[in-house]
Parts: sequence; structure tokens; C-alpha cells
Amino acid sequence: MNAPATTDKMLSRKEGQVGYVIFNNPEKHNAVSLDMWEAASGYLEDFKNDDNIRVVVVTGAGGKAFVSGADISKFESERASKEASDRYNEAVDHAYGAFYEFPKPTIAMIRGYCIGGGMGLAMSCDLRICTEGSKFAVPAAKLSIGYRYAGLKKLVDVVGPSFAKEIFYTARQFTAQEAQTMGLVNRVLPDAELESYVKDYADTIAGNAPLSVDSVKFIVGEILKDPAERDLAKAEAMVQACFASNDFIEGRRAFMEKRKPKFTGK
Repeated sequence: MNAPATTDKMLSRKEGQVGYVIFNNPEKHNAVSLDMWEAASGYLEDFKNDDNIRVVVVTGAGGKAFVSGADISKFESERASKEASDRYNEAVDHAYGAFYEFPKPTIAMIRGYCIGGGMGLAMSCDLRICTEGSKFAVPAAKLSIGYRYAGLKKLVDVVGPSFAKEIFYTARQFTAQEAQTMGLVNRVLPDAELESYVKDYADTIAGNAPLSVDSVKFIVGEILKDPAERDLAKAEAMVQACFASNDFIEGRRAFMEKRKPKFTGK
């Protein structure tokens, strides 16, 4: 994929041990174009290779939307032919996969509209935290758009088959409270509290033992796979690595000394 700096419609920053990926197209409610998906994947690759980054937060700029789906104005240039459409779909699939398979925890910080591709992106993150005014929808049935197995499975894994069908059958917008009832989001907060809450959450996760946290992310991912596809050997190796680590010694010492542990991931 291309290097991260491909478009000003995507931003990233690092704050301590937390990396941020920001969809920056507020005048279009952060609708996403091909180059934005490609840039997002590039930013994640940078964060993956930075040992100091332990958590990634994904959000949208402008205060009115997380991500509102595909940029329809780009369809003529990016999806007019089968070849162009295939390239766009490949970039989207790659971006979703990059978030879903990212080895460190990810948090979708959602304010406002989370529609279509925004839902797909949020489902590819580990945790979803939103404001009380957020809205969620997949309007595929209003556009005769087909959704692939992988995308539907992610949604079913989170909300279950009945709610997944309701989301798609009705194609309507759901409130934050409805989303929480479905298990679609982990937390719902007043608008003014969202950023500080997510920052505290991310810092809390980043302060825990990365070998433990990352092993849980991997093993939960394996649980959601078909049994024949599970890498149980790697899962067990990651567990044993926790017990063989310097962090395990540090955790015990910090507990006995009644102080906050300083984990290094080694």
C-alpha cells in the first residue's frame, strides 16, 4: 500500500503510548475516498511497527460524524468501471483487515454519524465508545448494495444474528441508546466527556502489560474463527510468553511493593 502521507483528508498523531487515526473530511461528514482508505492502512502500519504505541484510537474530524460511508462524489472516478470498483473494494477490505487484525487494542471514538462504511470500520475495532447523539446505520438495502460474508460476520460477532438482520433489513438509523442495547457500542457518553473518557481508557489500557493485553486480543480473534482455522499453538505460545517475561516479574514486584508497575512488553 502507499505511504501514509497520501492525502490531507487523513491525519495521525501520537500522544504518549496512544496513536490516533483521524478521518478528516468534515465537510462531507468524513465520507471516505480510495486514497483515504489507503492512507489509513499506512498509518496503522506505522503504529504497528512503533513499540512505544500500545493503543490506537480511530475517530472523525469536525464533530458531526465518525465516518458516514463512501464518498459518493468519487464514484465516477473511483468506481465507474468493474476494474476501478475492484480496486476500491480491495482498498476498503485491506483497511478493514488492517484494523481488525491489528495486533494492539483499537478504540473507535464515535461522535455523530456512523453510517455504512463507518459501521464497517467501527466493527473492525476492538471497542466502540460514542456520544449520546451518535447515529448508526447500514443503508445497503436502500441502495441495493450487497454485503460480503466477512463484513456481516464481524457485525454478527458483535450484536448477534437477530440484531444484525434488523440493522440490514430496516436500513434505518439507530440511536446511541439502541446501539448500546444491541451491544454495538461499549459505552455512551455526553458529548463533552467523550474525548477525556477515551483518553483515560486508552491510557489505562496502555499502562497494562502489553503481552497480556495483546495475547487476549489474538486469542479472542481465534475464538471467533472456525475451529479448523484457529492457531492454538500461537495462542498458547503467547500465554507462555507472558509467564516467561520480565513484565511478569515486574507485575509481582509492583503488587508486593504497592506501586504502579512499569511494563516494557518484554
